[in-house]
Amino acid sequence: MSTDLIRVALVDDQHLVRQGLSYIINAQEDMEVVGEAGNGLEAVELAKLTRPHVLLMDVQMPEYSGIEATRDIMAALPDSRVVILTTFDTEEYVYDGIRYGAVGYLLKDAAPADLVDAVRSAYRGEAVFRTSAAAKMMTQALRAEDVKPAAAAGFPVVEQLEAFTERELEVLQQMAYGLRNEEIAGRLFIGVSTVKTHVHRILQKIGVDDRTQAVVYAIRNGIVR
Repeated sequence: MSTDLIRVALVDDQHLVRQGLSYIINAQEDMEVVGEAGNGLEAVELAKLTRPHVLLMDVQMPEYSGIEATRDIMAALPDSRVVILTTFDTEEYVYDGIRYGAVGYLLKDAAPADLVDAVRSAYRGEAVFRTSAAAKMMTQALRAEDVKPAAAAGFPVVEQLEAFTERELEVLQQMAYGLRNEEIAGRLFIGVSTVKTHVHRILQKIGVDDRTQAVVYAIRNGIVR
């Protein structure tokens, strides 16, 4: 097993689904499947054993759901990334996935290229929430009163919104929707280099190392509107 490849674990209760995902992942030059699990309990053990970079996680499985497994895996292996992969574009699943640390939510009918892109984005620490329910629930999650506060989650707290410029808040919001720098630049009509500068400053002000941590911080503080 090469240390240069993105290590991916597959979690789904349907063998044919896992087989199809395995074919797609192993066909990539920069990825390899390091293990498979058929339910949430197996997923937790698999993650601890193989320490994957990215887990593609089904939601509805016997014995233990993918949401429960995500919670346990993120508690034990905070450096791993979980992308929820399901047939259900359900707001509740998206919200629970965000709360428990998933960095992505993708439907099983996504194109193989989108799946591969989601794995690479998650590996880079980028959020990948690109379904209609995910877009709606991301907004609701950003405003939820019962989301765990940043201080309790181990994040530093920026005391005032004034710590961020208006443009930085706009960039942070686009980051929360899983957009890449190029996409943010196009949406805000600014240069890619300018976006990179804003992202760097945002990470510095929050005191985190990657985009996913910044998005989680924003969700848990209700900064983004």
